[in-house]
Amino acid sequence: MTFLDFVFYMFILVVCIQVIFNLLFFGKFAFLKPSTKTPNNFGISVIICAKNEAKNLQKFLPSVVSQDYPNFEIVLINDASKDKTFKVMESFASKHNNIKLVNVKNVEAFWGNKKYALTLGIKVAKHEHLLFTDADCKPLSKDWISQMAAYFDDSKTIVLGYGPYKKIKKSLLNKLIRFETLQTAMQYLSFAKVGLPYMGVGRNLAYKKSEFFNANGFISHIDVRSGDDDLFINQVATSNNTTICFSKDSFTQSIPKTTFTDWIKQKRRHISTAKHYKFKHKVLLTLLYSSQLLFWLLAFVLLIFQFNWKIVLALLLFRLCLQFLVVGFSTKKLGEKDILYLLPFLELFLISVQLTIFINNLISKPSHWK
Repeated sequence: MTFLDFVFYMFILVVCIQVIFNLLFFGKFAFLKPSTKTPNNFGISVIICAKNEAKNLQKFLPSVVSQDYPNFEIVLINDASKDKTFKVMESFASKHNNIKLVNVKNVEAFWGNKKYALTLGIKVAKHEHLLFTDADCKPLSKDWISQMAAYFDDSKTIVLGYGPYKKIKKSLLNKLIRFETLQTAMQYLSFAKVGLPYMGVGRNLAYKKSEFFNANGFISHIDVRSGDDDLFINQVATSNNTTICFSKDSFTQSIPKTTFTDWIKQKRRHISTAKHYKFKHKVLLTLLYSSQLLFWLLAFVLLIFQFNWKIVLALLLFRLCLQFLVVGFSTKKLGEKDILYLLPFLELFLISVQLTIFINNLISKPSHWK
């Protein structure tokens, strides 16, 4: 067997792996019909942890305060901010009696650790059902709380939501950021749908307080500076206790980074937590990324040498058509249809960026909570 024969058979295997992921995993979400849930009226504690976020709180907190839900409180956690974050919180609390404040001072054992601040906020929350978002997030409707709360029931104690980034016209970086966010959401929503939940995002995430205390909070990964959302969900989520919510009224929208350097720093923090996932999740995610990388690399080598080029081209086009179909239905659900036409380019760019981040994280540790 020649080297190119080996590459060709490897390419066929990689295409098969990609087809399996697109049909058996991502297709479960892409072709899923939305369901209507009966609204719940139990109490909800909305938890927002902020560090040096005075301006964002002034801008986005009104959209949380004005939610159309009969019984909710807002727990605002000031994590040792150096700006006017706590004064802004006090100003809102003086006007709204459903706002509760937690002012966290730096403690040597948990210096700069967001998980410590969140734990204090969760402890003072009066309701069993907790809904998390960030200070720079804006609910896209007044029904955000009611939509997320509707997916709780006797067995479902964790609700995974979606938090897109705001669109910026004529910005390639913005499209890349939103594509990466879309791809991540497709992964964690699809995996949850097939019974393998592995993460959630703190921009839009809900779970019962009992789940938190039954797991002893963040104690199993308290030494990991990031991961208050994905590592906790990776620890406690199961096929039985986890569900997903993707109605457009349940979305929260965040402000994206505007420079490539800032975005890379953010992604380095996010990716650094993946090594702490459960083994089965690490295997699946590694297989997914490796198959994406090898698909393009092997196709390029085979086409350059024109080795069985007709078969290679046919398989390449087949996989792209399948991907356009699956991603297309997903973008329609998640409101990101404008990035679909750039799919191959954005995928190649993102694969390159992720590879660079993996290498950089091996060389040096990423920075964490501000």
